[in-house]
Amino acid sequence: MASESDKIQQPSVSPATGDAESLFSALQHAESELAETKAALERKTQELARALAAHKEIETELHQQRDWRDADRRKDEFLATLAHELRNPLAPIRQAALISKAPTATDAQKRWSHDVIDRQVQHMSLLLDDLLDISRVTRGTLALRMQSTELASVIDTAVETARPTIDSKRHVLTVDIPPEPIRFTADPLRVAQVLSNLLTNAAKYTDPEGQIRLTACCEASDVVIRVADSGIGISAAALPRVFNMFSQVHSTTDRSEGGLGIGLALAQGLIELHGGTIEASSAGLGCGSEFTVRLPRRVVVELVQNTSNASPITHETTRRRILIADDNRDSAETLAALLRMEGHEVTSVHDGPVALSVFGELKPDVALLDIGMPGLTGYEVARKMRQSAPRAPLTLIAITGWGQDIDKERAFAAGFDHHLTKPVDPQRLVELLKS
Repeated sequence: MASESDKIQQPSVSPATGDAESLFSALQHAESELAETKAALERKTQELARALAAHKEIETELHQQRDWRDADRRKDEFLATLAHELRNPLAPIRQAALISKAPTATDAQKRWSHDVIDRQVQHMSLLLDDLLDISRVTRGTLALRMQSTELASVIDTAVETARPTIDSKRHVLTVDIPPEPIRFTADPLRVAQVLSNLLTNAAKYTDPEGQIRLTACCEASDVVIRVADSGIGISAAALPRVFNMFSQVHSTTDRSEGGLGIGLALAQGLIELHGGTIEASSAGLGCGSEFTVRLPRRVVVELVQNTSNASPITHETTRRRILIADDNRDSAETLAALLRMEGHEVTSVHDGPVALSVFGELKPDVALLDIGMPGLTGYEVARKMRQSAPRAPLTLIAITGWGQDIDKERAFAAGFDHHLTKPVDPQRLVELLKS
């Protein structure tokens, strides 16, 4: 039988110790479950993040697709508008040509038909020039010819350009500028181009006998020019898009006066190249609109040379021996006829190899070469002419429909002295031949 002392020495587990062990085990189990829950939450969070990223990517792609569809739609509309705008002048040109050669036409009718053709060709030339300019602005390759510019002179040029459109709709144009001369540094041709565009737009989108107002002033360090009209106005929804490429705020056929939808985009690009801004405002449809141009008033100091003793420059008509090479026979022959009327001796051919074959015996003073000719391109013909007669006093002039800066660089690299874009201004060519 165990002694009393043995009973005292036997180990025993108290109820408190058992509870602690149970609690510790429960805590470990809870911690394990918590870790598993945490890991599951992290997995779910990662899945959710991936799902959100995928959703955002899909949403971005949808936005891009909408933008692409919108750009594609505007491109299609632009191409259709371009075709329309180029066809429009062709109708009066064709009809005027028929009048001009009609046996019963009077001299007055023939002169009128010639004026119509000249006017419509000028219109087509301006359309094509705008296309080239907007391309250069978009690619950042348009260079400004900055010089000291007189504001009144620029405005006069712009008004003169827009005047036929303004007068055709019997609008009243008011010009309000300070009496004192305002001079600033800018490309006067480009600023006049912007202002004539704004004036023409105002005339187009204002009902007959409307009001157009051009004001100008100096505000702080800016020259500020505003063109306002009493026209059909611009809705609040359309205002943010007026300077978008290929965008026309007024597209309904009963109100629209045509255009390619690039004029305001070009205007914005030209003004921003000057370091300025252009803004549009309107109280809404039927309330007219206003465009505000701000240009920094940078002033350059001009060195004025005393030319009182300078000899006057006179241009005498010099008879030139000219070779024309163009695969468009009508283009070659009409240009040849014009130059013969100026007193020049002209030979015209219609492909590159023939141009080279007659070059040696003709020994022309001037060669007018199209670029895209069969057999040999104008570039190749120019190089071969330079190689065959390196010391000859020959002037090479490229006459081509390719008019971007890279085309001019290629022409000069091939040996051309001048680059003229079709349709060529005959007066510009005559001046070149005199120089």
